Amino acid sequence: MNEMITIPRAEYDRLREAAEDLADLQIYERAIAAKEESIPSEFVNRMIDGESPVRVFRDFRGMTQMALAKASGVNRVQIADIEAGRGKGSVETLRKLAEALRVTIDDLV
Repeated sequence: MNEMITIPRAEYDRLREAAEDLADLQIYERAIAAKEESIPSEFVNRMIDGESPVRVFRDFRGMTQMALAKASGVNRVQIADIEAGRGKGSVETLRKLAEALRVTIDDLV
C-alpha cells in the first residue's frame, strides 16, 4: 500500500531545488575527480546553436584551418567544407581531425 505525505507547495519546491543542486554538485565532483578537460561554455553554446564541432574545437585549440590541415593531413578545402556544412567527411577524415584536435570522433559528429 502506498503511503502519502502532504507538505506545503513551498516546502516541496525547496526540496526539489535542493535535490537538483545536489545532483549538479555530484556531476561537478565526478568531473573534477576524472581530471577531464573542461570546455568553456562559450564554445559549448556555439555547438548547441548548431555551429560545426570541427570549427568550434579548432577555435578552442587556437588553430587555423591551415594548421589543422597540416596537423591532420586533411586538405584545408575539405576542412572548410565540413565546417560550412557542405560536406560531412568520411570516418577516416573525422578520425584524423579528431586526433589532431585531441577529441573523440563522437565529439565531432
